[in-house]
Amino acid sequence: MTLETLPVLDFSRLTAGPEEASLFRDELRDAMHEVGFIYLSGHGIPQELTDAVLDVSRRFFALPDEQKLAVENVHSPQFRGYTRVGGELTDGAVDWREQIDIGVDRETVDQGPGVADYWRLEGPNLWPDALPEMRGIVSDWTQRLSTISLTLLRAVAVSLGAPENTFDTAFAARAFPLLKIVRYPGESNPEPKQGVGSHRDGGVLTLLLVEPGKGGLQVEYQGKWIDAPQVPGTFVVNIGEMLELATNGYLKATLHRVISPLRGTDRISLPFFYNPALDATMPQLAAAPEFQAKARGLSLDPTNSAILETYGDNALRYRMRAHPNVVAAHHADLLKGSRP
Repeated sequence: MTLETLPVLDFSRLTAGPEEASLFRDELRDAMHEVGFIYLSGHGIPQELTDAVLDVSRRFFALPDEQKLAVENVHSPQFRGYTRVGGELTDGAVDWREQIDIGVDRETVDQGPGVADYWRLEGPNLWPDALPEMRGIVSDWTQRLSTISLTLLRAVAVSLGAPENTFDTAFAARAFPLLKIVRYPGESNPEPKQGVGSHRDGGVLTLLLVEPGKGGLQVEYQGKWIDAPQVPGTFVVNIGEMLELATNGYLKATLHRVISPLRGTDRISLPFFYNPALDATMPQLAAAPEFQAKARGLSLDPTNSAILETYGDNALRYRMRAHPNVVAAHHADLLKGSRP
């Protein structure tokens, strides 16, 4: 099979009657088995909200450096807040982007005997004082994308012959979504430069909004890189490693990367990662025998460690690898050899 662009699926078909819903679920399952990525249209997000979240993102990155650095992630034990250009690593190399990481605002969890290390990730966000409206816009965005994500997970479960509520327990009470608001400054001149190195997403499901008219995302398929430019009115949706784990490799977490824009331009990108509770263990999906027979087992990324069963263990490990400055400031006791 050759593939020149990602499949496009219309989310509204899920509510267009039983037959359309069944066809949508089958197409979703097949695309996520074969490619691991789709474009999702018909998602129902109001254009005004999309415009608002892109606008407030642009205004955040336009703030003076001292205002962005006031919410730098080194001030957050939860790895939230602003990361300056060159402040994150992927695939062992520096990512050429700046970003702000925003999770769910919750109380911190006291550390102590028997308290898992990953609970350090729960806590408050860092919000810029100059943009008080940012909190409400991002909260609305996160809630709507969480609803879409859970609906997609239910559709996946049904498509594989499993109960629709298979994933509900892992997400219902304390789901741990994360939104990254990212700006890629232009570095390609014209030879391509790394925006983000090749990687698989470590969570369950990713919904990506890209600024209109922009490209840069590339998806690996059968040893080749496929361009996945922005398609108006869609999200790019892809499978993370935890969902691959839950389906014994039937659904595919696919390598992807981002190429830096050309010099003199930039690109705003908003990846939303829908993840279960930190203490959740992804259920093994009871797929029908015809799908179990085609499960490939887990794909191995030679640059990465094995996927751990509890989501929080994966999340903490990823953050520690990507943001050593935060580890040095707040979690030096977790470094190998530093504990008694």
